[in-house]
Amino acid sequence: MKLNVAVIFGSETVEHEVSVISAHQAMNALDPEKYNVIPLYISKQRRFYYSELLRDIKNYTNLDDLINRCEQVVLANVDNKVIMKPVRDSLFGKKILSTIDIAIPVMHGTNGEDGAIQGYLEMLKLPYAGPDLYAAAVGQDKVLQKHILHDNGLPITNWFWVYGSEMDTRKEDILRQVRKLIYPVILKPACTGSSVGISIAHNDEEYLQAFEEARQYDLKIITEKVVKPMREINCSVAGDSFEAFPSVLEEVNKDNNEEILSFDKKYMGGGKNAKGGSQASKGMASTARIVPAPLSEAQTKQIQEYALKTFKVLGMSGVCRIDFMMDAETKTVYVNEVNTIPGSLAFYLWEATDVPFRVLMDKLIQLGLDRARRRSRMTFSYDTNLLASYSENSAKGAKGAKR
Repeated sequence: MKLNVAVIFGSETVEHEVSVISAHQAMNALDPEKYNVIPLYISKQRRFYYSELLRDIKNYTNLDDLINRCEQVVLANVDNKVIMKPVRDSLFGKKILSTIDIAIPVMHGTNGEDGAIQGYLEMLKLPYAGPDLYAAAVGQDKVLQKHILHDNGLPITNWFWVYGSEMDTRKEDILRQVRKLIYPVILKPACTGSSVGISIAHNDEEYLQAFEEARQYDLKIITEKVVKPMREINCSVAGDSFEAFPSVLEEVNKDNNEEILSFDKKYMGGGKNAKGGSQASKGMASTARIVPAPLSEAQTKQIQEYALKTFKVLGMSGVCRIDFMMDAETKTVYVNEVNTIPGSLAFYLWEATDVPFRVLMDKLIQLGLDRARRRSRMTFSYDTNLLASYSENSAKGAKGAKR
């Protein structure tokens, strides 16, 4: 019997369109002999929609029109089965559109990759692929992430963070911290990705401008020392806390005069084809890269070991991509960040590791089902007789009567 697999994508995030591209790549890689694929789209208004129209990426050129042609749906756990049903009942319409056996969130950034959708699926008791709630939250919040990496002995650059609102009251203190790092520095919103809101500053004036830009996207702002000259090396890891494997490495190419890989360069390969026309995006697969990265065997092994350790200490599962920075002169390697649900699910790195995309999707589903089975054997509630003996006086005693 085929599994009913819901691929969940979209949501209110600056990476909405990237999620749509990644999800379609994933849906096309799922084996139709094994799975019934259910496209479950979350609009920028955080509403769930279903329709077979969602399977064709050409239909996304006009989102408002597409949504009007889809059915708004809700998920519910009924008799220990998760069902998808229309929000609005109709006299002759179906009461239940489908049951769902497992979900694959293919969402990037806030309101999805950050633990929001994982928490929702946990409440439904619906098995899902990828990181759990805690790993997703830590993976998205780079402040928490960096503290954990540092505490576990993984190499990171010199950095500090502040709330964006602190610039209004502690401007000179913050600038003193920046100068201690020594310009140039890079500023990042703590919880975004895809180069959104990220800038490099070479002096105080540029720093203040970049800070204003960054705090439009998040409450917390990270400032890091720039590694220069820098090589960007990435490694994907697949598995869970019991067993995990690294992919081959890639080196991401940038123009010589480009300090940060822009959104367009990541997902549009520069945005133009060889004839000067528009280039259809293939998500992260569009990025200019060298695979495998031109590194020595020892350097490759070191980065793969760092990737596996990062995966483990952050509690990752599923497939993620871990980004590294290498000082091109000293060869020193730093962990930059983890992408818990990477663009294109990093399938291009696994294909280069002789793992076809279809096999990778099978592995993701199996990991999600295995986790659900383990969790079903754990204790999450404790039977007591507390409410049977409840009274106003006992309640005061339980909380501690204070005057």
